[in-house]
Amino acid sequence: MKSFYVYILASGRDGTLYIGVTNDLVRRVLEHKDGQIEGFTKKYKVNQLVYYEGTSDVYGALTREKQMKKWKRAWNIELIEEGNPHWRDLYDEVVGG
Repeated sequence: MKSFYVYILASGRDGTLYIGVTNDLVRRVLEHKDGQIEGFTKKYKVNQLVYYEGTSDVYGALTREKQMKKWKRAWNIELIEEGNPHWRDLYDEVVGG
């Protein structure tokens, strides 16, 4: 069972990226979409889920998040485009819609 998620949100295809970690992907992305979280993602309208990966290991998720935050932007874009070449918002997929 996947209990922890590393995710990337974008403001658009060539826009701003945000990398985060959560134990409830649906809730957390909805908070970003609704502007419930003050700060970076609300200010820059970063609310499209373009990538996520799950694990049952909280330490693995936190390590992966830190790793991805240190990457060059091009590496994160490559990761997104491997599984989501059209930069679709994956939120509906996550909630089962």
